Amino acid sequence: MKKDSKIYIIGAGVSGLVAAQVLENKGYYPIILEASDRAGGRVKTDITDGFQLDRGFQVLLSSYPAAQKYLDFKALKLQKLKPGAVIFKKGKQQIIGDPLRDISTLFSTLFSKVGTLSDKFKIFQLNMKLKNKSMEAIFLSDETSTKAYLQEFGFSSQIITQFFTPFFTGIFLENELTTSSRMFEFVFKMFGEGLAVLPKGGMEEISKQLVANLSNTTFQYNTKVTLVSEEEILLHSGDKLASTATIIATDASKLVRDAPPKNLIWKSCQTLYFTAKKRMINKPMIGLMCNAHGLVNNIFYHTSVATDTNNTEELLSVTVVKAHQFSEKQLIAAVIKQLKEECTIDHLTFLAIYNIKRALPDLKDIKYEVSPSETQLSSGVYLAGDVQLNGSLNAAMIAGEKAALQVIASLK
Repeated sequence: MKKDSKIYIIGAGVSGLVAAQVLENKGYYPIILEASDRAGGRVKTDITDGFQLDRGFQVLLSSYPAAQKYLDFKALKLQKLKPGAVIFKKGKQQIIGDPLRDISTLFSTLFSKVGTLSDKFKIFQLNMKLKNKSMEAIFLSDETSTKAYLQEFGFSSQIITQFFTPFFTGIFLENELTTSSRMFEFVFKMFGEGLAVLPKGGMEEISKQLVANLSNTTFQYNTKVTLVSEEEILLHSGDKLASTATIIATDASKLVRDAPPKNLIWKSCQTLYFTAKKRMINKPMIGLMCNAHGLVNNIFYHTSVATDTNNTEELLSVTVVKAHQFSEKQLIAAVIKQLKEECTIDHLTFLAIYNIKRALPDLKDIKYEVSPSETQLSSGVYLAGDVQLNGSLNAAMIAGEKAALQVIASLK
């Protein structure tokens, strides 16, 4: 009977793949409908001219509880980034690191002109505070904006402008730090308890591993869904599929008439890739631009860690979050100009650009997790995806798991 149940999952992103794993573990044979040509959703990697290009600069936080549960970190051959960042200002660079985990950053952090000595002590205090604060407590805390939270904690305007703003703009994809303080505490806690890491083969190795773990799941790629009802799925082709249960592991607002959240807004960004003759950041660290008037928010040399490709040149990614009216040609020229002026980075060769219009959901009512029953929209329809909780890989996995558990409970 389990094998004959028609359980469909719409979307082969991380959330849908975890949902399929949970269903398989209980003996079901789910069917995944994916609009694109392969699994991964927003977690994909392309090979261009022998370089691994993630679709947008992304990292995995090793402390994510759901990632620890569903991923084999050893098999992913995770490459560790150094805790901290390189701050670029007027052609010079300074390092803000975590001396407790990387002693080599002690003196550069203490004597950097990014923030005061008091600011650096407060970072340590905030780290200790959040290590002792549970996930439940974080997501039940009174909400304010991230910027107001930092100000109330006593950080100077200098370190907020030069470090926190560019660092968390790259994570939240908005440069005013209006994102909920709950999300800030969660992300800061995850950075404090683990490391930012990259699979040796690129971020899509996460998706590939989740796919490889599935043995009883059927994939139907290039299959677009138009409408979902309690017992039926209407495809873009006009075909109809009878379903026992359907998990929507993507934005459901256009697929189901009463699906929350309505009028979901997506944050966007652009990632440009260049090849370079040499690296201007010697350690595997993220580079931050503290010039609020510039286009570039952060940079990273992907060849500062081991990859599955062998290259004689360096690979540099550049993230642009700020809205602008430049054409692609004008944007490339403006980025190259800023990198030369503020980072002394030159002799770049443009490789590729990704315009990521749906990079991160702009959610107002964020949560860490939901009960399985909260994922059920109606009889036969269940919701997954990070849009149900918060914009993170961890949330995507949790939402997929909870939706699958509710399907199992309902079918029993």
